Amino acid sequence: MKAFAIILIIAGIAMVIIRGFSVQTEKKVLDVGPLEVNKTENKWIGWPTYAGGLVAIVGVVLLVSSNRKR
Repeated sequence: MKAFAIILIIAGIAMVIIRGFSVQTEKKVLDVGPLEVNKTENKWIGWPTYAGGLVAIVGVVLLVSSNRKR
């Protein structure tokens, strides 16, 4: 349980620092016989800053609760 809590804390901090990432997708625009036209689009995948804070807080709560049981 401690390892999972530490992973959550690290992931939460990373989510606060890195607010998202960009992904390139290729979309077919035109396909006429041997002629094919593709379009490359950049899509931003992001999350709110408070989500990272919540993940880190849950990790801290799990870490503290696992230490109290011993």
